[in-house]
Parts: sequence; C-alpha cells; structure tokens
Amino acid sequence: MHNTLDNMMASANQIILGKEQQIKLSLCCLLSGGHLLIEDIPGVGKTTLSHTLAKLMGLEYQRIQFTSDLLPADIIGATIYNADEHQFSFHKGALFSQMILADEINRATPKAQSALLEAMEERQITVEGQTYPLPQPFFVIATQNPMHQLGTFPLPESQLDRFLMRIELGYPNHEAERELLIGKTRQHLIKDLGVALPIETLLQMQQQITQIYASSALLDYIQAIIQFSRESEEYPVGLSPRAGLALLNAAKSWAFMDKREAVIPEDVQAVLPSVAAHRLQAGKMDANAIVAPLLEQVAIP
Repeated sequence: MHNTLDNMMASANQIILGKEQQIKLSLCCLLSGGHLLIEDIPGVGKTTLSHTLAKLMGLEYQRIQFTSDLLPADIIGATIYNADEHQFSFHKGALFSQMILADEINRATPKAQSALLEAMEERQITVEGQTYPLPQPFFVIATQNPMHQLGTFPLPESQLDRFLMRIELGYPNHEAERELLIGKTRQHLIKDLGVALPIETLLQMQQQITQIYASSALLDYIQAIIQFSRESEEYPVGLSPRAGLALLNAAKSWAFMDKREAVIPEDVQAVLPSVAAHRLQAGKMDANAIVAPLLEQVAIP
C-alpha cells in the first residue's frame, strides 16, 4: 500500500511542481477522511491540485463555482413537481459526488456557504424532512481567496472548523516556474493521468489508519496543546474537541504515510499548522506563525 501512496504522490508532483509538502498534507487530509481548505491568491494551482487528486483517486468529481448569486438549491438540488406523475420529486444537485471542489467558496453569501455544513459533518443532506445519504467516500476541497480581495465573504468559524486542514500553495520557486513556462499545460497533463489510488485501496488505508497506535504520553501532548490554546492570551478562542480529534487523526495519517505503526510527537508537529491555524485565528494566513507558541511553549512529555 505504501508503494501505491508513493506512486500517487510522485504523479501529483509531476502536475503541481515544487509543492511536495502541500501535496503530502492534502493526501494526509483525505486519508483522514477530512475536508481541505486551500487559501491563496488566484492562479497558483488550487483548482489544479483538487482536480489532480480526484483524477488520481478515480473519484467522481464536480466543480461548483461559488458566486454572490449562488443559492443553496444550486448546490444541494431542488424538489420539482412532475406533471406527468402528479407528484414532487427531488433532483440531486452537484453536491452528490465523491469529491466536490467548492471553488472560491468565500465569494458566495453565508446562506449559500451554509448549504455545505450538514454535508461536511454528517455526509448527508436533508431536504423537506427527507434525508439523502451522500456517496462514499465524500470529500470537499474548497478554495478561498485572501480576505483583503474584493467581493469576499468571510467563512464563519463554525464552517472553518469543519475543514480538517487549511493549506497555502504560494508562488512556485524559480526552477518550477521555468518548467511551467516551457512545459505542457497542466490541463493536458491531468487528462493523461491514470488512477493511482483506487477507492477500495483508499478505504482499506483509512481503516488501517484507525489502528495506528497513539500512546498515553502522545495523547497527553495533544491535550497539553489544546489546553494551552484555550488558556493562552495569544488566541481569541481555543481549539475545540473536534479540533483535537482532527489533530490526532491527521497525526495518525502522517505516521502511516511515513510507514510507521505508532504516532510520535513529530507527527503532531508536522500537521499542527494546517489543522490548528485556521481554527485559532481565522483570516490570518501565516499558519506557522500562528501555531509557533504552541510548538515552542508546550513541552513534549
């Protein structure tokens, strides 16, 4: 299975150049069964990354462009009267896919953004009292423009908390950008990708990750981080219980990707910026700076 992961990351690195760490974090998030928020300026490859992951995993993929006039029914679907059958029937929206790209999610109004809340947490949709399960697996990858750009609506903290991770891509380095300039377009390269991580293997990996061992001392370390975030004056609000579970699950996935059967503190530290920063200080981009007090002042047991 680890060879499968290595091959998938190698294929993704051929498409998204010079972003090995971000690709590994993205795959860690999906292996943990979580949703991913990619926040950065337009044009650095956020959409390309999501499309690449969906292609390599063989997932049914839908892109939803979030705009200021988007309505919840445009995402979820709508109940429409069928004149021939003399009854109402529910027509499923784009949300009923295995991987959703919520592109520029913060350009939609809070009402449209909230349409994702139940889907992300419960993996189901309720319309007029009727519950509809979503496909398995189900992932949301959302892209978000920085808040200082025009036409953006901030995501509420309740929705930010549903994203297991937030990452930034940033500009490519000099060598990667030169290769982009002289190479094929990323869209053509994505079309040629095959399935590197079949759904059945993905589900098996997710099951194995739940068996990764976390010692009592490791749990003490995670709890110390959570407690420090709640008591420190550095943060307006501390990490929630959901955030603690997200941190543990992401650390287990990171250990699995590094071919280990137990979590070590370095796994927690590797995923902490992506898991915690957007929960602690929404709207601020520098994740490493946000979590620096947690890494520097919380001792490893």
